[in-house]
Amino acid sequence: MFEVEQKYHVHNRAELVERLAIEDAILVSENENRDTYYNHPCRDFSQTGEALRVRRIDGVPLVTFKGTKRPGLVKAREELEWRLDPGDDDGTKMERLLIHLGFREVATVTKRRETYRLGGAEDAITITIDEVASLGRDGQAGLFAEIECVLPDANPTDDTIEATRARVSSLALTLGLREPEPRSYLRMQLER
Repeated sequence: MFEVEQKYHVHNRAELVERLAIEDAILVSENENRDTYYNHPCRDFSQTGEALRVRRIDGVPLVTFKGTKRPGLVKAREELEWRLDPGDDDGTKMERLLIHLGFREVATVTKRRETYRLGGAEDAITITIDEVASLGRDGQAGLFAEIECVLPDANPTDDTIEATRARVSSLALTLGLREPEPRSYLRMQLER
């Protein structure tokens, strides 16, 4: 799987939800994501642009690896993700394995997420609205939107990536999202 995504600051949630409705976006889920990130024992993921995490979506554990980002303003990279249960109901076995292998826990980022979908199975685009408490100010959670397209090919052509980046950027303008945030939630949290 290959993801093309961009994160944006959101200043008016109600306006964004209204614009999603105008575009016929469908709300597909609301949940809490708790992402615990790990660093490799022999290379620094913050330098390579990779990421390894154990994610819990309302307690359901997954492991995710994100490969090195391709050059460009809209993030594009390979992503590998799978559920850990039923053999690892809460993700602790995977976390213990990572520690035994020398990985180091970096931080945990928790967010409330609403996920919307536009398009059909072959051209679906996902928009999430994320409230990240650790990135908030003045008692308000940090509010962001992510627009993501998942390409089924792990090695898409440059033309496919650029066309998908253009779709993401175009939809952002349609939704009134004009302040991209290139950093991950982890990076933003670590830089606070």
